[in-house]
Amino acid sequence: IKQAREEATRKVAMRAEEAAEERILDALLPGARDAWEEGAGKEESATRQKFRKMLREGQLADKEIELDLAAPSSQMEIFAPPGMEELTNQLQGMFQNLGNRRTQKKKLKIGEALKLLTDEEAGKLVNEEELKLAALRNVESNGIVFLDEIDKIAGRENHGADVSRQGVQRDLLPLVEGATVSTKFGMIKTDHILFIASGAFHLAKPSDLIPEMQGRFPIRVELSSLSVADFERILTSTDACLTRQYQALLETEGVKLAFTPEAIRRLAEIAWSVNERTENIGARRLYTVMERLLDELSFEADRRGGETFNIDATYVDARLKELASSEDLARYVL
Repeated sequence: IKQAREEATRKVAMRAEEAAEERILDALLPGARDAWEEGAGKEESATRQKFRKMLREGQLADKEIELDLAAPSSQMEIFAPPGMEELTNQLQGMFQNLGNRRTQKKKLKIGEALKLLTDEEAGKLVNEEELKLAALRNVESNGIVFLDEIDKIAGRENHGADVSRQGVQRDLLPLVEGATVSTKFGMIKTDHILFIASGAFHLAKPSDLIPEMQGRFPIRVELSSLSVADFERILTSTDACLTRQYQALLETEGVKLAFTPEAIRRLAEIAWSVNERTENIGARRLYTVMERLLDELSFEADRRGGETFNIDATYVDARLKELASSEDLARYVL
């Protein structure tokens, strides 16, 4: 619905902006529009065009005007018995539409008013019913549902029948096979929706899923485990990499933190090594490695303000080598 509304709003953006300009000009020049429309005064028309030019150039952005804006609708909660959710949604929509007719006077700057009025006019130009139908058709034709951690509901070998896991699979099966789902915006058929499932499958196998579920996921792709180079890129190239996060965190206490390329490489090697020798949890391992590396420094940060710390491979080995070399310690600490 949000995507459909944004698309519809983009299509009517120019018309909405023009309507918003007219409302602002009406407030700036009361009575001038009527005279202009009736052809009773060329002076008013010239004045209006002059103000329109000033408005578009932003010369009036800081001036204040008083406008009638749509009052925010009050949210009414309606409780209904199970099975009548559709009726509840319709009643809520009806009461919300009734509330949208109320207006209230507001005094604000023209720059802010132009944006509010543009949004309000765009809402008037968008047909909500057509928008909902377009969104429903888009979901049915192009929708993608991603089922993560599906290995958690797979029965494991030599563990006997797991009724609860099989029950979850059987609940998901109708949706994957094709069913009609009731939503607050209408009925959605899942026949042509693409379902993608993923899981680590360390303790279970895809064949542990019930046969019907296996048949609904015919294409299988096996992904490779993260390498040392992958861990290095995650630590340095991502937008919110952990190294930058810790630098920003310690900087709040006045502590400057720097990582050498050798330290990054060593951290990546330790994370990869622990994953290989214990349970492979992917990039999540970096959280525990970084926390273990900097826990002492984080604890003392309030007393180390103004200092600069360069984290190199020697420091990484001093803090993590014992844990990385001991499988038992790595299993329980990292």
